[in-house]
Amino acid sequence: MGSKIQVSAGNLKIGGGAEVSVQSMLNVPSTDIDGSVNQAKALEKSGCQIIRAAIPNKEAVRLIPALKEAVSVPIVADIHFDYKLALEACAAGVDKIRINPGNIGSNDRVKAVADACKQRGIPIRIGVNSGSLEKEILAKYGHPTAQALCDSALYHASLLEKFDFNDIVLSMKSSTVSTMISAYELASQQCDYPLHLGVTEAGTERMGIIKSAAGLGSLLLHEIGDTIRVSLTADPVREVYAAYDILKALDLKQDGVQFVSCPTCGRTRINLVKIANEVEERLKDCKKNIKVAVMGCVVNGPGEAKEADIGIAGGVGCGLVFKKGEILYKVPEDKLVDALLEEIEKL
Repeated sequence: MGSKIQVSAGNLKIGGGAEVSVQSMLNVPSTDIDGSVNQAKALEKSGCQIIRAAIPNKEAVRLIPALKEAVSVPIVADIHFDYKLALEACAAGVDKIRINPGNIGSNDRVKAVADACKQRGIPIRIGVNSGSLEKEILAKYGHPTAQALCDSALYHASLLEKFDFNDIVLSMKSSTVSTMISAYELASQQCDYPLHLGVTEAGTERMGIIKSAAGLGSLLLHEIGDTIRVSLTADPVREVYAAYDILKALDLKQDGVQFVSCPTCGRTRINLVKIANEVEERLKDCKKNIKVAVMGCVVNGPGEAKEADIGIAGGVGCGLVFKKGEILYKVPEDKLVDALLEEIEKL
């Protein structure tokens, strides 16, 4: 799925038929090297495949080798305006640069960055959003429309293309889901570059996941998009879990648990909400490619969830453990979760 062109950030392939990859960004101050390294390790453990770090000044460049030594996932340097920081990040061994060529000055500066990246095989992500649009483009469209975002991204790409640089990834993020969807649809029609999807400033965890699922899901189901970030006002690790949940919901990731549970009804005689939350939490790091069901009663249990590899269904103060629709045994309510986890261990 996704773009025709493929780029490599370290050992990770983006676009050109590669699997959709998940990324996040450090939110520890760049001056806190130890804190940044610890957060990067937590992100890697959660499954994050690309880690971006803000490089706001020369002092922050020293974060790059520290991260490269601590984790094996590709590191992206997020740079604004100062082309020298891009050159220093390249020299420091970064795997990818995020910069907008139109914001760094003369052609000589753009060429210097393009040449440095080409020499080391480092791709460049161009990231535009509603606040970064050029005055001319804003004047043309009146406000940050989808076409305005797309035009801006392609303009920045053209600045690199002049110097025979094509290892480019584009993003056109908006906090308005419909605008973001339309911008990426336009870009997918007008270029072959890999697309980094995201709803920017999506909000707190609850609303941010809803907006991201709507925006990313719509595009990915139409085979648009190559790498994603779920932007949340939350711990970045939560972004990674949310991204994988979205990909699993779209059947784009098969690794790990697919979790299903019923919405409960008047037949339910166990504390299903508590049980479902506990099961989901205890299985969040399980890598087995299985479907697990937590159902409220025998009506919607083994029958409706018969495609599940393993599951439980509630009774009156007790529950059934079932496998592929076949009942294994009955256990008391307070033993249900442990019994389910024991069966999962056997799979």
